Amino acid sequence: MGPTAPFAPGSVSLRLYPHNDHTAPEIVAELRGQAALGAASGFDGVMTAEHHGGFAGYLPNPLQVAGWCLEAMGSGWAAPCPLLLPLRPPAMVAEEIAWLAARFPGRVGLGVAAGALPADFEIMGLTMDDLATRFAAGLETVTAMLGGRDGGALSGDPAIAACVAEPVPVMSAAMGFTAVKRAARLGAGILFDSLSAPERCKELIDAYREAGGDRPAILIRRAWLGEPPRERVDAQVDVYRSYAANAAMQHWKGDQYVGETEAQAVVDTLTDVLARTGADALNLRVHVPGVSPAEAREQIARLGTEVLPGVRAALAARVAP
Repeated sequence: MGPTAPFAPGSVSLRLYPHNDHTAPEIVAELRGQAALGAASGFDGVMTAEHHGGFAGYLPNPLQVAGWCLEAMGSGWAAPCPLLLPLRPPAMVAEEIAWLAARFPGRVGLGVAAGALPADFEIMGLTMDDLATRFAAGLETVTAMLGGRDGGALSGDPAIAACVAEPVPVMSAAMGFTAVKRAARLGAGILFDSLSAPERCKELIDAYREAGGDRPAILIRRAWLGEPPRERVDAQVDVYRSYAANAAMQHWKGDQYVGETEAQAVVDTLTDVLARTGADALNLRVHVPGVSPAEAREQIARLGTEVLPGVRAALAARVAP
């Protein structure tokens, strides 16, 4: 199968996380190594996500990390996903993404979220006041610029101008009906948190399609092939509960963790939840607290070799024109 565009229907991507018990140079090297391994193992692309102040398992600079990963990967795409849009001037985000896409044509995407962790804003000297309004305005700017519809004051920038012919796809984190309808109106795809129940994802995807949304809907799940590290998963869920909005948590049911000792059982569980939600692309995560680089690499290779072909075949059958 040939390369896919970032976030494309039928794609299966990998979420990368730093091993924060290592030094900064070691973290960078390991992220690059895991990105290259993911691409070599059959994943279509990699995503990195944002929090600040050394928040466990996250990075302050996912856009920069995407560039590092692309340099290390023999193929495939990379995306900061999600990047916390209200922490930055939206035009600057569009500008930097467009120039990264100029360096790696057809291999760059962008996912954005509003943010929910107060420390991220405090560290940057910002508040969370009017957060939804600020996020909506920022999403409108970046989708217009990267979609080639309106470069605004940056119309003379060569990389922004190139988006007219080669748009950069944008995804929006979506936890509610207002968010999915906004994404549909602005030409963005949608993605959910890893704990959202399938029934909730289906409701939101249906609403997105009814509102005219025609971009990908990406389901996120944590997966493990082998004896599942349940205590580590519970610890990660506790981290999420420490800062997630109540509106999001009310739609969480269990940990939505896909951990099985047999590859076919992982395939069956993932394909079942994809069918139940109506999602047309999948993002997998293996990292939980305490997972070593060696364990993460083993999972990336095994999932890519033993699980991904079956999941990809099921997705391809569903999204075929």
